Amino acid sequence: MSVVFKDIPKECITLNGLGINFAEFTCVHPTLAKLYLPFEKYYDPAPTLLWMQDRPMIPIWACILYAVLIVIGRSYMANRPAYSWRKVLAAWNFSLSLFSWIGAFRTAPQLYYNLMSYSLRSNMCDNPAALYGSGSTGLWVQLFILSKFPELLDTFFIVIHKKPLIFLHWYHHITVLLYCWHSYVTTSPSGLFFVVMNYSVHAVMYGYYCEFIFSVHAVRHLLHFYNLKLTLTLLSLPVLMAVKMRPKWFNPIVVTFMQLSQMFVGVGVTIVAFYYYKKSIEEGKPCHIRKENNVAAFIMYGSYFYLFAQFFVARYFKVKVQGDALKKKKNV
Repeated sequence: MSVVFKDIPKECITLNGLGINFAEFTCVHPTLAKLYLPFEKYYDPAPTLLWMQDRPMIPIWACILYAVLIVIGRSYMANRPAYSWRKVLAAWNFSLSLFSWIGAFRTAPQLYYNLMSYSLRSNMCDNPAALYGSGSTGLWVQLFILSKFPELLDTFFIVIHKKPLIFLHWYHHITVLLYCWHSYVTTSPSGLFFVVMNYSVHAVMYGYYCEFIFSVHAVRHLLHFYNLKLTLTLLSLPVLMAVKMRPKWFNPIVVTFMQLSQMFVGVGVTIVAFYYYKKSIEEGKPCHIRKENNVAAFIMYGSYFYLFAQFFVARYFKVKVQGDALKKKKNV
């Protein structure tokens, strides 16, 4: 192991259930520890990790069931009117946004600390159980992996509302679930990069996609009735989205651009991982990168980048061009 604990207090270093030393983030940074709950500190991921390693078919069966239910659901809804579960959808999107905000704030500081404290090679090659996979950060990494199962319910709302189900949507859900499970059970060192990026993007994305619970008219009426003055700037973005009071300054193109940027960086991370994997073999040094996992990541993020770029152009540029063309026709 090349992870160095020389600058870390001894009381912050402990063993997880796998017998691997790790430094508890909240102990190393006592100021931030005040923001954490007791159950998060010194969390041991070993029992759940070992359970997942013994059951490799769970994500596969989950994806098969997911695909079958999509076919059944769309067939069932074919001759039926669309549902209108906006309140449920608002609560669902808000909960995922809130979860992602917390996850981002729990994992991003660890990534920053690791990049500032250890070499890039250590971040790419060392045992993730020691780098970030144990303790408070490890808990939120584990929750991130498991959250890919409930996120499949996004498709349920699309089906019952009879919205277009594009290839990018279901392909993304299936491949992310399979890749995240495989990365976690094979202890992929580069996983924290992907976790932080995905948490951050989802925090904004699900916040933006929240549908209204109350109409703007209802909110205004309520505020007028109680003679209340509300400073919108004090509200979080997810709350604003939940009541369909989207800030005028927030352009939806930002969400798609964030997604596209995530895929671009993801491809870059896999290329760097390939470099250190090859170098570790040449130098005879240990490296926890699994070739098949990194190849899968490269293909996955590469395909995402292509599909999101295609979606980005179709949604924001073709629409604008068509709109300008219609204006010109009207003016003729």
